[in-house]
Amino acid sequence: MNHSIYSADRSTHLKVVAVALVAGIALAGFGISARSSSDERLTQTARVIKAGKPVVITSSSASLVR
Repeated sequence: MNHSIYSADRSTHLKVVAVALVAGIALAGFGISARSSSDERLTQTARVIKAGKPVVITSSSASLVR
């Protein structure tokens, strides 16, 4: 039994790729189904926030010498 992926034979590499592909498809399917089921009930609306008066905040205690 060899524990290195570099020296594994072709069938082992094929099995790893197949398992990764199936897992990726399953994860993507789960994500799509979870997102689409929650969006059916909720509607998104845009809110406009108006800016108030400008505010100037300073916190410098350094003295200015010219």
